[in-house]
Amino acid sequence: MTLTYFQRWGVELHFREIKITLGMDVLRCQTPDMVEKEVLMQSIAYNLVRAIMQKAAIDHQVDLSRISFKGTTDTLRHWSTTMEAFRGQPRKQKALLTAMLEIIAKDLLPLRPGREEPRAKKRRPKNYHLLTKPRQLMKIRGHRSRPKLALS
Repeated sequence: MTLTYFQRWGVELHFREIKITLGMDVLRCQTPDMVEKEVLMQSIAYNLVRAIMQKAAIDHQVDLSRISFKGTTDTLRHWSTTMEAFRGQPRKQKALLTAMLEIIAKDLLPLRPGREEPRAKKRRPKNYHLLTKPRQLMKIRGHRSRPKLALS
């Protein structure tokens, strides 16, 4: 494999982190302005998580590429209420931040040199009918694989 392939693999992983881990695989807004705001907010969130990962990597002399993005987001979600509870107490927050960065730095990805993955869809299609009419006019005939039984 060429170096370009492995660089592309890293880019694909970053896209997966944004789409799946941050929940941006489906955009929820409907107007172009709101979609733009949603994308910008997700970009800010992604960059903040990456900045925390970088701080943990520098403070604990760990390779940034080995720190788990998913593990970092899980740790941030877990610790957010604790950090909020100590708002206005900077010394305690600093101690909590130090402990949290240590946990993030210890959540390392395994070394996988020469890793290759097949290009395939992981997500299976949902077993719901497509909404082809307004909700008030749509009549569901049953499940795709099991037609609705008519009761007489």
